[in-house]
Amino acid sequence: MSKRSAPSFVVIPEFRVRPQVRTAFLDAALDDAHHSLADESGCRRFDVVCPEEAKDTVLFYEVYDDRAAFDAHLQTRHLKRFQAAMKALEVEETVVRFAALENG
Repeated sequence: MSKRSAPSFVVIPEFRVRPQVRTAFLDAALDDAHHSLADESGCRRFDVVCPEEAKDTVLFYEVYDDRAAFDAHLQTRHLKRFQAAMKALEVEETVVRFAALENG
């Protein structure tokens, strides 16, 4: 039996997005996701998810090596760009879940 490694740190924020700004919001979200994966060694996954049953909802599924890698993400230029776009588009972040990915 192999030794269990420490779980990865998962962040799942959820946003309420009005239809008229959805495309612009998704563009900003995809830019943040792209740069998180390309520029942050501690970011393992960053998915932008649009649930079928909730057309006004967008959520992210982000996986980091650990909490420190996520804390580093909070200081990046691409996140600041995304936050500015979110504010300009009047998008509301409704909930943020933190979790451990046990099989990651």
